[in-house]
Amino acid sequence: MKFDVYAENCPTRLVMDRIADKWAVLVLVKLSAGKMRFNQLRREIEGISQKVLSQLLKKLERDGLVSREVFPTVPVTVEYAITPLGQTLTATVSALTVWAEENMPRIIEAQRRYDGVEARESA
Repeated sequence: MKFDVYAENCPTRLVMDRIADKWAVLVLVKLSAGKMRFNQLRREIEGISQKVLSQLLKKLERDGLVSREVFPTVPVTVEYAITPLGQTLTATVSALTVWAEENMPRIIEAQRRYDGVEARESA
């Protein structure tokens, strides 16, 4: 079967949507360092809600990018880990986070220039 990401109904678009999500990128990068519990992920990724993290982990697990292991403790302990398939993606998404951090000063400057031009043109 051949897939074409540019075709409107190609299922690759669903995967692209998932991995292009900021939260998915951050979760995958965190998990690339090793197994983590749910609350540890939530603490380390500031701003993500419990609901969003839970939904995202289920989607990433369904896509085969993350695995979930349940331990019969009281309360139940759940650990998440990146799968071999997810590992094939981590270099790409890690590079994206590094790029964003390294280029933020230039992006901020570009936004300021653009906003200044926009303000002058609308005056």
